Amino acid sequence: MKGWLGDWAIAAAVAAVVLVAGVAAEPAPAGPAPLGYLLLIVSGLALAARRRAPILVLAATGLCALGYQAIGIDVPAVAFVFAVYAGVRAGHRMLTVVVAVLVLAALPLAAWASVHDAGEAFAQARGALEIAWLIAAGAAGEALRQAERRADEAERTREETARRRADEERLHIARELHDSLTHQISVIKVQSEAAVHVATRRGEAVPEHLLAIREAGREAARELRATLEALRDDGAAPRPGLDHVPELVARARTTGLDATLTIEGEPQDVPLAVDRTGYRIVQESLTNIARHASAASASVRIDYRPEALVIRVEDDGTARPGTTPVPGVGLLGMRERVTALGGRLRTAPRGAGGFAVHAELPVDPA
Repeated sequence: MKGWLGDWAIAAAVAAVVLVAGVAAEPAPAGPAPLGYLLLIVSGLALAARRRAPILVLAATGLCALGYQAIGIDVPAVAFVFAVYAGVRAGHRMLTVVVAVLVLAALPLAAWASVHDAGEAFAQARGALEIAWLIAAGAAGEALRQAERRADEAERTREETARRRADEERLHIARELHDSLTHQISVIKVQSEAAVHVATRRGEAVPEHLLAIREAGREAARELRATLEALRDDGAAPRPGLDHVPELVARARTTGLDATLTIEGEPQDVPLAVDRTGYRIVQESLTNIARHASAASASVRIDYRPEALVIRVEDDGTARPGTTPVPGVGLLGMRERVTALGGRLRTAPRGAGGFAVHAELPVDPA
């Protein structure tokens, strides 16, 4: 908006200057003078479109200059000089030069039409449009165009530098995660696997809690590996989504939880962010059930609707109506993910006992 107003202000100023100069010049014949004044105004106002259509403005101002010179109004072609500057700045150097040469060649003919004297016509044409003006205007336009190009290249260089630094930071984070977490998780995983193996060889019943620790270690190792790959590959590595929810439910059953999965509606492609968020909601909900709910059963329901993906996870644990659960990191993380996508999340105890997580994620781009 500000640039548009500036263009019109410059155009109006040029139109006013050339009109005043035309009125103050030696009067032309009474008949065509109003047409000449109109051409002066049009040549100035045409400059308002010099950014959007520089070549069209160049042609229009050149024709206007020829027109009022032919009528007998001896005024410098100021608007045409501005148009030459705009054409070169826009990158149309050769075409601008061609049009400028044509106008320079035609100006003496236009002036001769009003004075009918070859010498006076050439002098009037030279006064109307000096070659030095055109060279200066073209040089200014080219200089500014080159400055803008260098500024754009510098901006691209800064962006590339920022991306390179971000890549380096991702690699640094990946190394830190690898050094600080991989060893501990590997120890948990190996110890639990060994304990299960020893119990099986002795013919002893393997405690459910030990199986849960083993599965949690395996899942943590998978999650850490996926996170490291995502950090190293700048998000190119595949990450779990709704297609992996059945695996979550199956792993939940290995802990002794009677978990079920129900799919409603016609499964459809959803935005990548919705796909990953849906998976994380189910994962975090089942993790909370296993850790805190003391539940015997849980149900996962995914409903594909035209405008939204609805996820509901319920359990029959110890939560009771009227109690306010303490929001832990898991619930807060779910809420942040859902809110970021413009969705809604409700987490509360069920009327019949237990806890329910209800999320609605919009899938319609509108």
